[in-house]
Amino acid sequence: MKVLDLTSTLNVMVAMPAEANLSDLLNKPKATLARLAGSRRLVLHRRDAEDLVITTAERAAADSAVVRDTTRLFREMMRKDPMVMTLAVQVLPSVFPWVRHLNDEERNEFAAEWLDALSAAGELDNGAAVEAVVAAWQYTAEIISDPELYALATREYDDDDDYGPVLPPEVPE
Repeated sequence: MKVLDLTSTLNVMVAMPAEANLSDLLNKPKATLARLAGSRRLVLHRRDAEDLVITTAERAAADSAVVRDTTRLFREMMRKDPMVMTLAVQVLPSVFPWVRHLNDEERNEFAAEWLDALSAAGELDNGAAVEAVVAAWQYTAEIISDPELYALATREYDDDDDYGPVLPPEVPE
């Protein structure tokens, strides 16, 4: 019976981050931060901006280590046995349902690019590149899945369609 109680408590701790308003942290910092004792993260809601997440440095480092070490494990497994990559490609639709719109070669390319990005993210402790890879391939799958978009994207262009050089995007400061 105690095992079930402990399991339930752990599930709540892992699955449910504590929540507070940013004003709670500003007005009652000790009481608000004390909520981290029962949760891995504290989500701070802000009125006019994106919510923030607070965690301890030790927990953040542990989360980063999990990503890094799991990626290293998969890379080493693929190096030892090419069937691991084959299996990874086969299960991709369960993780990313939109890959069903990609052909086999594109799925393989996505899987390799995604795993490379995961590997780099683990080493750099920054997952932004992984999100960019997934988003780019998801947009590709969306275009492939829509006959009108696909026709536009793959049509032949002539000189009358050239509107000149494309300027680089402006980077907000």
